[in-house]
Amino acid sequence: MLAPWCNLMMLGIESQQVIWLRLMKLAAGGTAAHSEARLMLLEKVSAAQQAGERILRGDSANSVVRGYRRKVRANVRRLSK
Repeated sequence: MLAPWCNLMMLGIESQQVIWLRLMKLAAGGTAAHSEARLMLLEKVSAAQQAGERILRGDSANSVVRGYRRKVRANVRRLSK
């Protein structure tokens, strides 16, 4: 019963990490910042589309949050390098 709330809370925490890491990359400027901005927009559209598909299939809200968390954690790993 607590798993959905825990996943939602962790999504918020992990998202803040990605926001911070991305802001640092964007602030540095250059081609890396341009690529990151483009990637960010593409990822957001893709993630929203996948979330919509999950909802249409009748998956739970927790399933949608878990899908977002996978993507956010992947971004934390990639941006932390």
